[in-house]
This record gives sequence, C-alpha cells and structure tokens, in this order.
Amino acid sequence: MSAAAVRPVPWWGVAWRQYRLERRMFWRNPSAAFFGVVLPLGLLAIFGAVFAGRDADLNVIVPGIAGMSVMSATFTSLAYNLTTLRERGILKRLRGTPLPTSAYLAGLAGNAIANAFLQVAIVLVVGHVLLGVSWPGDWFALAVFVCAGVICFALLGVALSHAIPNPESAPAYVNAVFLPQILIAGVFYDASDAPNIIHDVAQVLPLTHLVDGLSGAIVHNEGVGSHWVALLVLGWWAAVGAVLAFRGFSWEARREG
Repeated sequence: MSAAAVRPVPWWGVAWRQYRLERRMFWRNPSAAFFGVVLPLGLLAIFGAVFAGRDADLNVIVPGIAGMSVMSATFTSLAYNLTTLRERGILKRLRGTPLPTSAYLAGLAGNAIANAFLQVAIVLVVGHVLLGVSWPGDWFALAVFVCAGVICFALLGVALSHAIPNPESAPAYVNAVFLPQILIAGVFYDASDAPNIIHDVAQVLPLTHLVDGLSGAIVHNEGVGSHWVALLVLGWWAAVGAVLAFRGFSWEARREG
C-alpha cells in the first residue's frame, strides 16, 4: 500500500486514542485506581458507620464527598501529572512528534474528567443503596454543577502545576491547597454550623460552592436557579484558573543539568 493511500487520522481520532491509552494506564496503576475508586468508597463506609441512622448528617456527607471527588480527580490529578510530564521532559519531546500536543492534552484532561464523573457516580450509588440517601432530586442541576466543578478545578490544577518546581515537591504544594479546602468547605460537616471566621473563609473557596450546588441538587431538590451565586463563584474561579493556566504554561523543564 502506498503512502498516499494511507488516510491521516483526524484530530478527534488522535485525541480519542490518547484518551483510551490514558484510561488503560489509569487502571494499570494500583495507586491511581485506589484513590479514584476505593478511597471514596472507604470514606463513605467510615462516615456511613459513624452516622448510621442520622439522615441529616448523611445528607451532608454524600454531596460533600462527591464534591471532594471532583476536586481530587481533576485539580489534584492534573497538578501532579503536568508537573511530572514537564519536568521529565515528556512535554518537550511531544512537541517534536507527529502527535498534536493539543490532542495529547485533550486525552490527558479527558481521563481526569472521566475519573471525576466515575467517582461522583460511585458516591451517588453507594450513598443511595447502602446509606439510604435519596437519588438526586434535580439531575440537571447535578450535571451542571459537576461540569462546572470539573472545568473550574481542572483549570486551577493546570495553573497550580506552573508553580510546582519538581515532582518531588508536588504533594506538598497540592495538599497545601487541597487539605484546607476539604476541612473548611463543609465536606464532612454542615458549613453553616462552623464558627463565623471559618464560615467567612469558606465562602471564598470554590469547593464550598461546588458542595453547596451538589447538596441542593442531591438532597434538597433545588435547581440551578436556587444556587446561581455558587455557579457564579465557580465561574469566577474558572476564569482565574484559565488566565493563570494559559499564561504560565511551559513545555520546558525547569530543572538544570
């Protein structure tokens, strides 16, 4: 067969192949599979046992862990992965291959997005089947806030990767942002019951508003219009993340020698 007879693969086909490769690599990585699938189940099992029979507490925990899962799958994953790819020279080498860099990054982002939706689905199913939490009252609002959270935290994760100097320091940088948010933003408790200073700080954090929107959709049967402020805050953080992500992006490793 002549070279002229070989049809070029369209961009979306290349991106799809890269996405499938990323999915296979994810499932072959035990630690990634653990944090992506087992950890949400473990947290639900622990808090389900602690709050057994306390519906009010379970109605806080399920949307809280769903929001935390979105942040973990996108923000944490992309901050780690892009730092590693950049510092190991993989991003630089990709620019010299026939693989379009945009298709590669689309496959990488698609993998993170798939993990986010997978984790939310796991939380919802386990919360309903084992903990007795009702199915979401407004599926459209749920989808809107999950998508908004994915976009927001994906962009913030890319932006944070620019500030991380090397893979060894990535856990410290990521956890310095991730851990305070899950402790302050009402993932494990009702944020309205927190002291005023904690409540005021939480209102600035995007995770607080993601959990608020998810809680409205899952527990209170509230639509997007009831939480438009939360959606607006997520959009504002997404815009900040987009500016920082694109302005600071680098294909070159920062290490010398």
